[in-house]
Amino acid sequence: MLTPVLAAILVVYDRRHAIAPGYERSVRYGTVVALCLLGWRIARDIGRAAGPQLLRRLDPSTASTLSFLIRLVTMLAVLLAALRIAGVHQGDLALGGAFTAVVVGLAAQQTLANLFAGLVLMSARPFRIGERVRFQAGNLAGSAEGTVHACGLMYVTLRHGADTILLPNTAALAAAIEPLRAPDRADFTARLRPDVRVAVLQRLLDDRVRVPTLEAPAITVESLDRDQLVVRISATPLEHRDGPRLADELLAAIGAVIEAHPAPEAGTTPLPQGPSP
Repeated sequence: MLTPVLAAILVVYDRRHAIAPGYERSVRYGTVVALCLLGWRIARDIGRAAGPQLLRRLDPSTASTLSFLIRLVTMLAVLLAALRIAGVHQGDLALGGAFTAVVVGLAAQQTLANLFAGLVLMSARPFRIGERVRFQAGNLAGSAEGTVHACGLMYVTLRHGADTILLPNTAALAAAIEPLRAPDRADFTARLRPDVRVAVLQRLLDDRVRVPTLEAPAITVESLDRDQLVVRISATPLEHRDGPRLADELLAAIGAVIEAHPAPEAGTTPLPQGPSP
């Protein structure tokens, strides 16, 4: 729908002498305003059309940033065309653009470096979201490692346990990247009495589990009825060699809960839970 409108604006501008003799200047300025409004609409539509394609390849924050950059570049192109129609000479545009580029480049040198490094990382894709990697370089004070949570235009976000590391794109691009295979996860399903509280089990895990883990041990309630509570407990150690010790500590915590809340003997009915009379 916008294509015929754009064609009509250009035809009116090209034949302004025959359509509105004596009002050529007004037609020129009107064409500039119309092109700016139309360019804004076209840039918005292009950004919206590119959004779903970017979301399939990138995380939401990066996709939205790239969509904004696409709209910005499209709008700048339309603005340059409108200024050319307004009578601004190419030499003036080139001189003004060069001066602006120098000023902006000096003021935002580090920002632009991170921006271009982020674009290189997105195109080369040396790592993916969810992978555990180690970056080794002198400007990183040795190394930095963690699970890649997001790859933006300025920073690579790493998760290391409960900590979040923001790594500048320039440092990530200059570093040696070593993929790390995550250790095997310790995963258990426990059937407990229905009166067991998940908060009590979580406190026991926090007290008894001493092995360093990627994240705190997770408890997921799978089912609950009158007879039993079924929970899934999982945790991943930082090092492969700590897997058996982590499993032993998780089993010890589950055993402590079972010992504190023993199952009723066969043939007996568990007493209803509630305040005593």
